[in-house]
Amino acid sequence: MIKRTLYFGNPAYLSLKNEQMLIRLPEVENNDTLPKAFKREAEKTVPVEDIGVVVLDHKQITLTQGLMEKLLTNNCALITCDSSHMPIGLFLALSKNTIQTQLFTSQINASEPLKKQLWQQTIEAKIMNQAYVLQTRNIEHENILYWAKSVKSGDADNHEARAAAYYWGVLFNNKIDGFKRDREGMYPNNILNYGYAVLRAVVARALVGSGLLPTLGIHHHNKYNAYCLADDIMEPYRPFVDNIICEIVNKSSSNIELNKEIKQTLLSIPVLDVIIAGERSPLMVAVQRTTATLARCFEGSLRKIKYPQFEIK
Repeated sequence: MIKRTLYFGNPAYLSLKNEQMLIRLPEVENNDTLPKAFKREAEKTVPVEDIGVVVLDHKQITLTQGLMEKLLTNNCALITCDSSHMPIGLFLALSKNTIQTQLFTSQINASEPLKKQLWQQTIEAKIMNQAYVLQTRNIEHENILYWAKSVKSGDADNHEARAAAYYWGVLFNNKIDGFKRDREGMYPNNILNYGYAVLRAVVARALVGSGLLPTLGIHHHNKYNAYCLADDIMEPYRPFVDNIICEIVNKSSSNIELNKEIKQTLLSIPVLDVIIAGERSPLMVAVQRTTATLARCFEGSLRKIKYPQFEIK
């Protein structure tokens, strides 16, 4: 089942009622000019079991403890935003798997050769998907296809960085001169940051659901990063975000702000169609398959992670 992504950008009271999220809007409730019938109809409910991601983007949003408990029990990812409306925090369940201790042990004891092989698979899948994004825009991509097929264990020759330098150097060239991928850089870096934050939450949620520690990466090891494994596993999924943002940039005549319409587009990332193991699947479901196969790799029952690819038309 595809879980829903809910975004709240206005004041709201969010509570739990009969296993459902009850959404009340204080701007409606406190308006004495509105009829009572209208106020009652303004209250909305959503079954908690249908929710996968909640984005909180206003300082006057109130959540009850009961609702938070129920959301986390159902493995929902809660994203909070800062004053500039960019995601700043991620709240996940501590445990969502019945054999979690066993899986933690397998993950912690994973050998370096295994982690290097998994990273090789990850980078190869990422570069292949980057090549597709370039190909659909009639941009030279044979070089990074070659690099994808040349990735060795642990990406010892750093083909990821080589591919990234070329990819970002040409991706927006028809619309933006001199673009560089930098979190604090020029447009559309702000839009990329937002899209990646949504993707990161989806991946971290799936890792927890598969009984893995999102902190312990197979490649990323920043001691200040609580989601190193999520940052590893999301790599082959990033080009799907890039593809959406290319379309946004191509439709705009100049630099545009991260407005409501763009956020709505980026919040659809979990339901994007991808191909995984030869089957069409929503991205959120594909991520769950990816993390499930990763867990089996740590356990030793599988040697290859299932990663997505674009649909070949």
